[in-house]
Amino acid sequence: MEFACKDFKVGKCEGEKLVDGETMPLVLQPPAAEKNDTDSLVAALKENKEWFEEMIIKNSAVLLRGFDVGKCEGEKLVDGETMPLVLQPPAAEKNDTDSLVAALKENKEWFEEMIIKNSAVLLRGFDVKNAVDFNEIVEAFGWDDIRYVGPAPRTHVYKRVWTANEGPLSEFIYYHHEMVLIKESPKKVILYCEIPPPEGGETPFVPSFRVTQRMLEEFPEVVEELDKKGLMYSFTALSKNDTSSMRGRGWEDTFATSDPKEAEKRASALGMDLEWLPNGGVKAVLGPRTLTRVFDGRKGRRMWFNTMVGMHGKEHSSATMADGTEIPIKFVKRGEEIIEEESIQFRWQKGDVLFLDNMALLHGRRPSLPPRKVLVTTCK
Repeated sequence: MEFACKDFKVGKCEGEKLVDGETMPLVLQPPAAEKNDTDSLVAALKENKEWFEEMIIKNSAVLLRGFDVGKCEGEKLVDGETMPLVLQPPAAEKNDTDSLVAALKENKEWFEEMIIKNSAVLLRGFDVKNAVDFNEIVEAFGWDDIRYVGPAPRTHVYKRVWTANEGPLSEFIYYHHEMVLIKESPKKVILYCEIPPPEGGETPFVPSFRVTQRMLEEFPEVVEELDKKGLMYSFTALSKNDTSSMRGRGWEDTFATSDPKEAEKRASALGMDLEWLPNGGVKAVLGPRTLTRVFDGRKGRRMWFNTMVGMHGKEHSSATMADGTEIPIKFVKRGEEIIEEESIQFRWQKGDVLFLDNMALLHGRRPSLPPRKVLVTTCK
């Protein structure tokens, strides 16, 4: 074949096919033995970025040694991107955690680019046994940890690993960007399935820009008005944790203090004001916050970066325009319908590790039968 890149040599792999004149996958190897290090690979990819992207489109798949691209039930093609991108071991004997961590370290920059490009990356088929293994995977990237702040009851498990929302499995956890109301939200949410539920319990996610696109088509004036005025939110919390509620995290755990004055100080640093309630609980008030946001590196897409639908008109929370005007019910209801229509989900398998771009995706939790054990970490 005609090949116009000096920084790679074309190889072969078992199972490749010629489809309509294109080799799938196109296997790229170092041009020389002394060019097999990560620095040389990264330099070559940067030097040939546009050409490499053309090869992905032309050949549909480019193989980087360390992973095979797989499929999962429920994946979708959204604006040319597969969500989630499924990465599997390249061979049966390479499914152990040590091989996975080595592959992640070797392809660190590429992997992070895939998270941003595809918004969701699912590692499947690797023998990830427990929280210790999961923590090793997370630490392979060197991403800074970010402490969770929010109403969900969670328990620390190991180092950077926590339980996901411990609220009743019978309840649906509504779609949200993690810590969307806090001044600094995590860029990545990483989930690990230790015990898959026998039924239900999926973690559906939604391409946020699709919600904005569709709401702009139907309610352009309301979207722009809300973005201009901003949104005000409030929610209440007890002093102690209540795991019988999916929003049952107490303020003492949330702010890591039992001192109200210190809690107010920490809340202020996060962009919220506290109002103390007679029962010892607290009402947190946040805002104004915009309805949509645009983040660097994501094609200028306007993300539905809010929790309006999840908090509007609820027993323990509220969402209004910043000037106190009520948000039209029709607007909220249609937003809820569109979010569900755009959702993507798959059945959890034991050992699955899911990386979500928190700037680009809302996520939630379907009701499930027990047992279900999904662990989480959040990163800057």
